Amino acid sequence: MIRYSVKYCDYCRLSVASGQRWVREKIYDPRLDSRDWAYQHYHAELFDGEEGSCWEKHQMEKEIARTSA
Repeated sequence: MIRYSVKYCDYCRLSVASGQRWVREKIYDPRLDSRDWAYQHYHAELFDGEEGSCWEKHQMEKEIARTSA
């Protein structure tokens, strides 16, 4: 199922250009009885001067939130 054709990074909100590597994460609605889902997209490549890609930063934030809860 295609939700939209133009992809935007859900971390930095910039567009994912054609030819750039990106990651797609399938997210389900948090309600237990729900089967609704959507995709989130993240840049997989580093930008100049950055230490981690948007995907790596997103994963790190999820891990920090999980361990601090």
